[in-house]
Amino acid sequence: MLDGRWRTAGRALLRVAAVWAVSTLTMLALAGILPDFQLQSDDGDSVTRTAFTAAWGAGAFGLLSAVVWPVLVRALLVVPALVLGALVFFLNGSLLLIALRLIPDGRGAAGPENAVVVAAVMSAVASATSTALAVRDDDAYRRRLSRLADRRRRRSGTPGTADGGRGGPPGIVFVQLDGVGHDVLVRAAAAGLMPTVAARLADEAGHRLTPWTTDWSSQTGASQLGILHGSTFDVPAFRWYEKETGTLMVSSRPASALELQRRAIARTHDGGLLTMDGASRGNLFSGGADQLALVLSMAARRGKGRRSRAGYFAYFSDPANAVRTAVSFVAEVVREIGQSTAARARRASPRVKRGGLYPFIRAFATVVERDVVVSAVIGDMFAGRTAVYADLVAYDEVAHHSGPHSRDAEKVLQRLDRSLGLITKVADHTPRTYRIVLLSDHGQSPGETFAGRYGLTLKDLVRAGCGLPVPRRAQRTRSASEARDAVRIALHRPVGDGEAEHPATPSDPVVLASGNLGLLSFPDIAGRASREELDHRHPALLSTLADHPGIGFLLVRSERHGSVVLGHGVEVPVSELRDGEGPLAGYGPGAAQAVRRTDGFPHVADVMVNSMYDPDTGCVHAFEEQIGSHGGLGGAQSRPFLLSPRTLTDPLDAVAADAASGTETAAGLVGAESVHRVLARWLRELSGPQVPLLAEGYGGAGPADEPFPASGAAPRGGGEGAAAGAAVPPGAGGAVPPPAGSVAVPPPGGSGAVPGPGGSDAVPGPSAGGVGPGARG
Repeated sequence: MLDGRWRTAGRALLRVAAVWAVSTLTMLALAGILPDFQLQSDDGDSVTRTAFTAAWGAGAFGLLSAVVWPVLVRALLVVPALVLGALVFFLNGSLLLIALRLIPDGRGAAGPENAVVVAAVMSAVASATSTALAVRDDDAYRRRLSRLADRRRRRSGTPGTADGGRGGPPGIVFVQLDGVGHDVLVRAAAAGLMPTVAARLADEAGHRLTPWTTDWSSQTGASQLGILHGSTFDVPAFRWYEKETGTLMVSSRPASALELQRRAIARTHDGGLLTMDGASRGNLFSGGADQLALVLSMAARRGKGRRSRAGYFAYFSDPANAVRTAVSFVAEVVREIGQSTAARARRASPRVKRGGLYPFIRAFATVVERDVVVSAVIGDMFAGRTAVYADLVAYDEVAHHSGPHSRDAEKVLQRLDRSLGLITKVADHTPRTYRIVLLSDHGQSPGETFAGRYGLTLKDLVRAGCGLPVPRRAQRTRSASEARDAVRIALHRPVGDGEAEHPATPSDPVVLASGNLGLLSFPDIAGRASREELDHRHPALLSTLADHPGIGFLLVRSERHGSVVLGHGVEVPVSELRDGEGPLAGYGPGAAQAVRRTDGFPHVADVMVNSMYDPDTGCVHAFEEQIGSHGGLGGAQSRPFLLSPRTLTDPLDAVAADAASGTETAAGLVGAESVHRVLARWLRELSGPQVPLLAEGYGGAGPADEPFPASGAAPRGGGEGAAAGAAVPPGAGGAVPPPAGSVAVPPPGGSGAVPGPGGSDAVPGPSAGGVGPGARG
């Protein structure tokens, strides 16, 4: 045993020496390249003396980075997350200047600009070197992880195996590939774009792929609320207008997301899917987790408990992470500019504008959010958390602007697959075994925009039908973007939750878009407007919309026949709707039930407008500036997927069991609420029936002034369960600092220990053991 320990210590010292030597050589090379960076006295020095100076500087820089850097980052928690990412370079350069001043006889000197460059290069080189060395010593890496896992188990009292191996029930990691439809996933795997996914699809004995069907509102706000909190009730679209308060609800706005989370909790009386030792990463909603990072609903919280951006700080606390992500960020911006320029040059059609800030928003979604979320998930797995739910939004953002089947989107799928591969490999080293489940919240349907095809927006068409003035040139309808609002939050920029499209006069309609789903509301009409009242006020409106070739059907309330669906000369009462018939011909199975369900929502719009759908091409016309869209009915947008290990109950068997008990229909996996029940069943199978209802109390200690709303709370706007004053209960989304012993780990290429927020342990990546900012032990 002593021989083994001596060998382990010897290997660690060799890694330290190797990284130190490479850092020294890097510093010497940079001194020869950069004119304002020197390691010699003015009179010149011998080669030996210069090498000694470089070695001293590299060692001092590594020591300062290991000791001082975490303290600096922790002191900068008030700085906006993306600003911190840029500030990392200047702080890193400052540490290099201090290290140079520690060299005897003042032989080290560098200009401020060169100091930033030298520090960044040294961090990146040290990271790559130490990672390469650790790959050659997997046993040492596994032993270190095992020791840290044992330490955490001793602190928390979690039982382990006698030999230090993995014990306890398995955990589960849900990775959501935002916007990736079932058919896109299968096609990408078959084309070799996603080898990690392809291996799972080929392993029919070990994994199963199950498609599921969304509600009418096929977008993240509804689907993720249903998956994490078990309710999609009264979420008619991505954005909608609530007359009684004059509020514009937008799913990606923090205050709206928090309110939706409150309403779901009040309706279900359950804190969410992740209430038992769960973590929510990169999502719109918390799912009841007490470990949060990049959760939009929590960005609306104020006070000491607000830590929705903790994941940024844990990630950027390592300068090598910041260097790698910054380089990838710049590369992605350049890539987007090149791709959009090429699309214009070849006159690709359909096409939307991709200038302005979009290249930076795309880079944020495809690089920054991906790196931070994957890092947080890895940290959760090393910490042994029971359930983790993470959303990777990269594909959805790119597909909106480039198309769901474009080469741009395919490249993003390749990079997402590498992230999935990393998570899968990490699972071999975690203190407990994990079941990894892949799923999506919706797909995307391609097609030219409504404005691009017909020369006017939905708002223009509505105004024409109402006899109101229409601009001579079609105005762009702003595209819904979760990434855009996430960027604003990361920069501490206000997100206008009350930014409604106020009508010029009280009688003017409010026209909103959610992909290929449009919503019309008349603020001066109390309650839900009727067809008869609209015909009296605007005789041409409904016929103008229903007969337009770009519109598939309308939903409107009738005083005589109840709600009706109109489309191209056909009128069918909602109670008599049938799939594949009348206005719903071609929209596929489940369309009639989806329309009927939405018709019963308290905040359904006065007129719901679904664009046309061509079953032969799968195309729709988005009412926003998107050539890949989702939000309504029609095509691949309504067909996401669930890819799960066969050790878990078949989702269709779970649905059948619920149907037998009277809690579910037997029509397959329909609606996000059904997916929630399947995932909750899997958690019970792995951990036992321990997931408590909210009324019984659950994970996390939140502020005492946020009690769980009584079951009889008055619903907002007359809607069942939509409690106006329902507060988030303890742990339902209050970002609570991680308990002692939690772990944060950098993603691939990460260099050293990433300090977790709240005094958590830092687990070194494969590069641990070296000298320098990229290899701290």
